[in-house]
Amino acid sequence: MLLGSQLRRLREARGITREAAGYSIRASESKISRMELGRVSFKTRDVEDLLTLYGITDEAERTSLLSLAKEANVAGWWHSYSDVLPSWFPTYVGLEGAASLIRVYEVQFVHGLLQTEEYARAVVRRGMQGASEADVERRVALRLERQKYLVSENAPELHIVLDEAALRRPYGDRDVMRGQLQHLIDVSERPNVRLQVMPFGFGGHSGESGAFTILSFPESDLSDVVYLEQLTSALYLDKREDVALYERALKELQQDSPGPDESRDLLRGLLTLS
Repeated sequence: MLLGSQLRRLREARGITREAAGYSIRASESKISRMELGRVSFKTRDVEDLLTLYGITDEAERTSLLSLAKEANVAGWWHSYSDVLPSWFPTYVGLEGAASLIRVYEVQFVHGLLQTEEYARAVVRRGMQGASEADVERRVALRLERQKYLVSENAPELHIVLDEAALRRPYGDRDVMRGQLQHLIDVSERPNVRLQVMPFGFGGHSGESGAFTILSFPESDLSDVVYLEQLTSALYLDKREDVALYERALKELQQDSPGPDESRDLLRGLLTLS
């Protein structure tokens, strides 16, 4: 998706149609469309020919994009879990692992990167009703594997606003919820985590459209991606105007929510009541 987005911007900057781009690599307009959406694999020769067509002659820039093409064709570790994941989710896991900044608003439950094992198991069982215990455990294992990002050498920044509803809605028994609240208190102390709670008492706010995630990447020429999960699919938005709207909504959520210290106190209060 990231490489496709970059190729699309290069094509549009030169005023070249998808049909002309397809002709240059002996393919159809629809093939270019699928490439730009990240829905097909990339042949090195095709990428080289497109870069030439788009006037990219700088060797360093060409090498960077060709390296990205090779990476795009390598199956990530998460693909071994594809049998227990919805078809759209492996793409998200790959983008999440490449991000340097992850910004989130969550309302239904605690975000997967911050879930305890017991809480994650309760969430997965609710979402995979009728699944075998083995499949449930594999999904939980994937979630725990994703969490290693937050403590890795190149850990991303995680800025998250949790609606109070996500903290009060029980998944699992009382001990599971207490453990989850304590984990949030602990993880909120990490230098790369900024956790805020949007309290019920605030009333209406800019998160009215529901949960969303904004992923930003260390390469300055790669656009941010907004991830929106639906019941039977997911949307990946990378157009500047779309991303800007979600960035504004999240900024307002952050401004309207108590700061990290006050939010931590709110979590302690909920822990006392649980």
